Amino acid sequence: MSPPLVVVLNGPNLNLLGMREPEKYGTATLDDVEALCAEVAEGLGLAIDFRQTNGEGELITWVQECRGRAAGIVINPAGYTTTSIGLMDALLAVDLPVIEVHITNIHRREEFRQHSFVSKAATGVIAGLGVQGYALALEAMAGLVGTDDPDDEA
Repeated sequence: MSPPLVVVLNGPNLNLLGMREPEKYGTATLDDVEALCAEVAEGLGLAIDFRQTNGEGELITWVQECRGRAAGIVINPAGYTTTSIGLMDALLAVDLPVIEVHITNIHRREEFRQHSFVSKAATGVIAGLGVQGYALALEAMAGLVGTDDPDDEA
């Protein structure tokens, strides 16, 4: 049996991670985050599909494609956090566990960054723990999709 698939989605400007405002977002690149996620997922018995886009429509399409394909979604919606009702609707429509991740603590940032439409569709939210938040999200997702149950080991 193949491991449960978790789709890790990243929104706009995260392709600039490591170069863009390193004092806020750190020096890890998106490639570093993907490597971290792959390592953590393997240890948890998960498969991952890791993607990034600057396009809102593409992100929504990827979310919709998760229905019937993935066990859960980890998403850093970046700039679409505060603006995309369409993304929120897509996440609600797929009827999967969703964990929202933010590298910074959005609640300590500018007021306009403190509201998340995505949180309305999220099972849980991890914010402010840097790129380690992705690893924590995958650990939580393993619990939600049942891969961390010691009784499952054969």
